[in-house]
Order: sequence, then C-alpha cells, then structure tokens
Amino acid sequence: MKGINRWLSFYMDESVNHDFAIRRYCPARMEQEQGGDKCQDQEALVFYDTELCSSDATSSTPCLASSEVDDFVDSFINMDQYEYVNEDQGFQEKHRSFDHFVVNDEDEADAYSIVNGVFEYVPTTLEDSELEIYEDVTTAMLEEEVAMNGSFCAIPEFVVPCTQEANLGVDQGLDLVHMLLACAEAVGCRDNQQAELLLSRIWALASTSGDSLQRVSYCFAKGLKCRLSLLPHNVIANATLSSMDVPFITRENKLEAFQLLYQTTPYIAFGFMAANEAICQASQGKSSIHIVDLGMEHTLQWSSLIRALSSRPEGPPTLRITGLTGNEENSKLQASMNVLVEEASSLGMHLEFHIISEHLTPCLLTMEKLNLRKEEALCVNSILQLHKYVKESRGYLKEILLSIKKLGPTALTVVEQDTNHNGPFFLGRFLESLHYYSAIFDSLEASMTRNSQHRMKIERLHFAEEIQNVVAYEGPDRIERHERVDQWRRQLGRAGFQVMPLKCTSQVRMMLSVYDCDGYTLSYEKGNLLLGWKGRPVMMASAWQVASV
Repeated sequence: MKGINRWLSFYMDESVNHDFAIRRYCPARMEQEQGGDKCQDQEALVFYDTELCSSDATSSTPCLASSEVDDFVDSFINMDQYEYVNEDQGFQEKHRSFDHFVVNDEDEADAYSIVNGVFEYVPTTLEDSELEIYEDVTTAMLEEEVAMNGSFCAIPEFVVPCTQEANLGVDQGLDLVHMLLACAEAVGCRDNQQAELLLSRIWALASTSGDSLQRVSYCFAKGLKCRLSLLPHNVIANATLSSMDVPFITRENKLEAFQLLYQTTPYIAFGFMAANEAICQASQGKSSIHIVDLGMEHTLQWSSLIRALSSRPEGPPTLRITGLTGNEENSKLQASMNVLVEEASSLGMHLEFHIISEHLTPCLLTMEKLNLRKEEALCVNSILQLHKYVKESRGYLKEILLSIKKLGPTALTVVEQDTNHNGPFFLGRFLESLHYYSAIFDSLEASMTRNSQHRMKIERLHFAEEIQNVVAYEGPDRIERHERVDQWRRQLGRAGFQVMPLKCTSQVRMMLSVYDCDGYTLSYEKGNLLLGWKGRPVMMASAWQVASV
C-alpha cells in the first residue's frame, strides 16, 4: 500500500500539469483556448452524435475541461501492478521498455497494429508458422472438449507459451492515458490527421498481451479507429481500418466468451444468483411457475434454479421457461435445454421449455403470444437485455416496460451493467466507459495470467465488442446503452413498478469468497445489489413488482 500511496501522491502533485499533456497531444485544445472554432459548443454535439454519418454534419465535440482531465487521470491507472524496489532511493518500476516501439510514421504504426491486431496477438516466443500450428491444435482440442462435455462443463484452460510479460512504467502509463484522451478529443473535433498520428503512438504502447492498462487502451484505440472510419469522406481511416485483419466474430465465439466470463469471474454468476433468489422469493407457495426470459442465448442460469426449486419444503413446482430470442437457428439452445429437462425430471420436477424466435417488441409481450396461464406465477427475467432498448429518447424502453406490466408479473428481474454509457456527448461517454472497463480489465489482471487463453477470449470476443459499440457508433447502431441504477429506478418507477428488495446479500458474499481475489466489493442500495471492483460499481441486480395502486 505504501507504494500505491506514493505513486498517487506523485500523480496528484500540483507540479504535474496534466492539462499541459493534453495540449501537447491535441492542437485542437490550443485552437479552442486561442479563440479558434475547431471545437464548437455542446449544442452542436447533439447534432453530431445523432447525424454521425451525414455528410452535411459540421459540428464536433467540446474539448475536455482541465479539471476533468486531472480528476480522471489521477484515478485511472491501476496502482497494484507497479512494484517498487527501494523506497529510500525513490521508486523503480519493473517493466519492459516500450521506447523502441514509439513511431512517428503512420504507416509503420498501422503495420504494427496489423501484426498485433486485437484479435491476432502474436507471442514473441513463437515463430509465425509455429504459432499458427499451435493455435489450430489448441482450438481443435478446445472444441472437442466442449463437444464432449456439453455447455455446462468448464472449458479447459490453454495457456499460450510466453516468457515475457511487459509492464508499462509510470511515465509511459501517464502518456498512454493522455494520448487516449487527446485522441478522443481529436476524433470528436474531426481532426483526422492529428487523430491518426495519436493512434500510431497509442499502438506503440498499447498491447493485447500486456498489463490491464495496455489491453484496455488497445480496445479503446480500436474503437476510436472505427469511429474515425465512420466519419464522412474519411478515405484514409476507412482504408487503414479495412486493411486490418479483424476476423468475423460468430455467435458461437460470443457465447464461448460469455461462458468463460461466467466461469472465471463473479460478474455473471452474481446476476444469476440474485435473479434466481428473487424468482424463488416471489413464487413461494406457488405450484406452477412460468419464466419468460428476454433475449435467451444460453441455459447457464437455470440449473441452480431447478435445484433450488426442487428442494422447496412444500415440494417442487411445475416450471415452464419461455425463451425469447431473435435467432432463427436454436438447435444448440434446444439441446442444452433438453439436458435441463432431464435434470429436472431426475429431481422430481416437471419442466417445459419453449423457444419463440422473434425479436423483443411490445407486440410480442401479450398473453396470447406467450401462452400465459392464469394459475401460473409469471416471472419476467432480463439479464443484460433491457439496455439494448433504451435508445435516444427512452420512449421505446417505456413501451417495453408498460407491455411487461400489462402481463401482471409476480416479479421482473433486471441485471445490468451499472454505468452511464448513454450520454449524448461523445467525450463524456468515452471518459465514463474508459473508467468503467479499466476496472473490469484490472479485475481480470488480478485473477488470470496475461497469457491465459481464457482471458484473451473474454477481452477480445466480449468486452472489445462492447467497447467498440460504445465508442464508435451512434443512432440505432449503438445498442450498448448501459445506465446506472438510479436511472433504472426512475424508468421502472415511471412504468408502474416498485422495487422488491433482494434478500441474498449473505449468499452473494459467500459466493465471492470462493474467488481467490480480494478486490470484489458488494453494496446494497435501496433494495438493489451492486457488485464492484475496489469500490467501483460494475454490475447491478434488482427485482421489481407491479406497484400497488
């Protein structure tokens, strides 16, 4: 802790001018301070965010206030990764130097990014041909193991041989954060030339195999590159982005990454546990339960619920689960559910499972289409789904919530990421998302090795996709519109719901004790549970019931 406090005191020293570093990297800041018109007012940004792809849009993003830069940078970098050799003689970081990667030529930077693309990390200890053979073998072994064990078995870990693990030094970490912020400003101000130059420097320090700061920086740099490519008439950015070797991420890839996240961290298991406890709580004494699962992609949540319901003192209920999914091909989902039907039967419980292959709309949420029965206790389950229907005005979300209310559910369970990624201003959203995902990447750093294949898949196939959507896209293409717990409380309250206090704090704490990692924090806020990393909220779990008139 002494090392951490010492670094923070250095970081917050008044002699360190953080705003100067932003100015050094972003000429648009200087133009604004000198009365230039490169960055317009905030009202213009609303039009920019809404009309990103319009060739007539001329507005851009307001520049960061120096106080925002200072507050953000002071709290950004994870201090635990720095080790100090001798406090009496000052600090000395144990890290591999990245100075030889710093480039000024944009072509060289792009070549580096292509070789070390976010989905194509190449360990320095393997030749290209050897790596290709290794990846083919491990991928085949992984797929074979999953095929043999089914979706409920733990996916085995394969570690890429790597003898060097690089840490950024303090100064390099400081530079990297400043360059990210300055690049976001340049992209927001449509200063394409400066943004490209900053990206070339970021590529030199960021890495898909380094420490948590390097990894999350790479993901955000990819998002900035993608956003830059979407600007009208940006031929250079479009060409460099299309030339990058970024493979198509399949539905199976995303599901695998989600399952790995569920197995290796408590974030998803926390949501499942809280939702299942709320369902059990709301259905006490009911002989028949019907769960409508919004956006079902897997069956990871239901095995523990089946075991809990089958052990009720009054006996197991009859359970129906209706999964709403926008996918037409659901054979694997059906096969997984068949396994659960057999498991329930072995525990003396009758389970029915139905899939409705339609996208969630208010028209779908009717008693007829969902085949609801009056004698059943209805529970609507939403795990990381409702934020996709927020959109700009939140009017569509209200329609969804009002349609759910008309069904008269006994409980509505809502699990979401607790952060604000739905702000109208790009720079504010960039800062919030950078801070949020940095906490997540820090937690992965604390729980998995840097050459862990599981960690790489979680970061590249799950979180990198989310980050790119938050940073690069606007309008209907931006679906990762996460919001904080107080915003969800307001939205659900306006739709006629009231909170149903969760009573599983002790169970969640017991679950967290299983993970060999000390950074997870749990808090209780007005009936909702918040799981965080070192005090920074990451996930929110809540349960709701129709408000009494």
